Amino acid sequence: MKKVAEVNLIFWIMKICATTLGETAGDMLSMTFNIGYGLSSIILISFFVVSLIAQLMSKKYNPALYWLVILTTSTAGTTMSDYMDRTLGLGYAMGSTILVFMLVSMLLIWHKSEKSLSVTDIKTFRPEMFYWVTILISNTLGTALGDYLADDSGLGFGGGALLIGSLILLVVLAKFFTKISTVILFWVAFVLTRPFGATFGDLLTKSTDKGGFDLGTIGSSGVLFGILVVLLLFVVFEEKKRTLKES
Repeated sequence: MKKVAEVNLIFWIMKICATTLGETAGDMLSMTFNIGYGLSSIILISFFVVSLIAQLMSKKYNPALYWLVILTTSTAGTTMSDYMDRTLGLGYAMGSTILVFMLVSMLLIWHKSEKSLSVTDIKTFRPEMFYWVTILISNTLGTALGDYLADDSGLGFGGGALLIGSLILLVVLAKFFTKISTVILFWVAFVLTRPFGATFGDLLTKSTDKGGFDLGTIGSSGVLFGILVVLLLFVVFEEKKRTLKES
């Protein structure tokens, strides 16, 4: 039986919502609550490991569990990126470069091992592990890249979100009007939605004098969590309806 979500429009909406929530919740823990990047990373990576173990032990696709793992990869990725870029002093550009290398390496290893990067037929342990490790790296990269675009590139929060959003639109157009592999387009879109979530999260949380909406990490996280819960309930309902039809 399948272990991961079907890729459709609702998937991408939830992905952006979850990754944006991961950005705001990670910042809330490390900065608003003043826990620090190092300890925040340990806490959130622990949550990720626990949720991932539960997901791997599950015999079939469970929407709530699946999106919990997506969310924990986002929160863990946020604090891991901040720890690399700020605490270790690597900076956004160097941190992003290292993570791009790690992501490409993981995809190559995955392809060499499984002969495919498709996410539609994941049913066994090994490809699912590749899937989640790749997601964790891509979400960490997204935070570093989003922060680079917002802070170092001169684009600002709105400009960074607009650039990434435009690139995502190009991927959508490529899916319908080119013969580029859908697997390649999926992973490009998956990577891009993380920096979009990171820049959009900054846009929500930062003060108005910095170009943001001044909702703060707590307010933004609350709003995003509410939206994600509503979408999750819809997905659970649709999954149960599909299961009843098949039975």
